[in-house]
Amino acid sequence: MSDFIFFILYYIAGYRKKVVFENIKNSFPEKSDEEIKKISKKFYHNFSDYIVETLKAFTISDESLHQRVQHINLEVFSESQKKQKNVMMLSGHVFNWEWFNSLATIIPQEKCFPIYRKMQNPFWEEKIRKIRSRYGNEALEADDVMKHILRNPNDGNSAYMFVADQTPHISMVNFGLKFLNQKTPAFIGYDRLSSRMNVTFVYCEMEKVKRGHYKVTYHEILPDNDKFEPYEVVKKFHKNLEKTINKNPDNWLWSHKRWKYKDAIKHYDE
Repeated sequence: MSDFIFFILYYIAGYRKKVVFENIKNSFPEKSDEEIKKISKKFYHNFSDYIVETLKAFTISDESLHQRVQHINLEVFSESQKKQKNVMMLSGHVFNWEWFNSLATIIPQEKCFPIYRKMQNPFWEEKIRKIRSRYGNEALEADDVMKHILRNPNDGNSAYMFVADQTPHISMVNFGLKFLNQKTPAFIGYDRLSSRMNVTFVYCEMEKVKRGHYKVTYHEILPDNDKFEPYEVVKKFHKNLEKTINKNPDNWLWSHKRWKYKDAIKHYDE
């Protein structure tokens, strides 16, 4: 099925080919057009796998998913619970970010809250919410997250899952940084927690081991000094994500118009 979808997207529809090529070219200016084309083609293969795997997420069993997704360094969750600190997980649009929701069944935190952004299409809104609410998770819409976090106890029994490389709406573009050789608007909602609450920030490094099999390694993000400076978490997350993308550039969501609001940035940090 994935191979068929790839053929349609790449050869027939040419889905966002120009966007994908330009995004990769701007991110890796040292690469030749031939190298960019090769990465682009591999991206479409991975993107097609992602589509099928996301559909499969409705019905895949816990046992099968645990066989297909390996979780590394789970100790960070146990340590955070012992310290009575809730966990803020930060992942990127690295394939397949939808498949580590089953983490909720193997960590000590009693409650897991995957975050999603409200979609214009009611059908897909309901489907994405359903996928992210499996395994005992409670999906939260992005606009409600901060209220939820601040109203609930910071006792080490909750984990929040952010896909943190979202493009902020143009009305919310404030801070930007250099990411993949480009001036990039950054979503900063989670950064406000670093100064308001003593929580554990964790970078989720997703790797595609082979087709249909993934590995997620969890890295705690620590401040350089006693506490986080403003935007420090945002900058460290993007630095980690950039390293992940550089390892396997075809495994990130290049079809997303990530840099469309770069000229609206008010505060830029190189």
